[in-house]
Amino acid sequence: MTLRWDVLLAILGMALSTYMLRAGGYALLRAFRPPPFVIAMLSHIPGCIFVAFVTPAIVMGGPSAALAAACTMGVMIGTRSYLLAIASGVAVMWLLRGAGL
Repeated sequence: MTLRWDVLLAILGMALSTYMLRAGGYALLRAFRPPPFVIAMLSHIPGCIFVAFVTPAIVMGGPSAALAAACTMGVMIGTRSYLLAIASGVAVMWLLRGAGL
């Protein structure tokens, strides 16, 4: 195995740019107080990103994935327990796939 300097520089450059973007965001939020609508928007971003990652898997997974996702959401709403919600979704998916759906 040989060390490729161009690959190493690309990786280090990406790491540095990622760090600077994150550190810059924290520095800006410490220096300036954003308006209330920006704070509200930022509080919803993690949920939006999660939905963007999960939705294609649910759509591609067919009816069994949609039922498992609905079960997960129902248990989460009912219990507010991440552990129970994830376990129920996995169990439903396992049972449906085991039944051939």
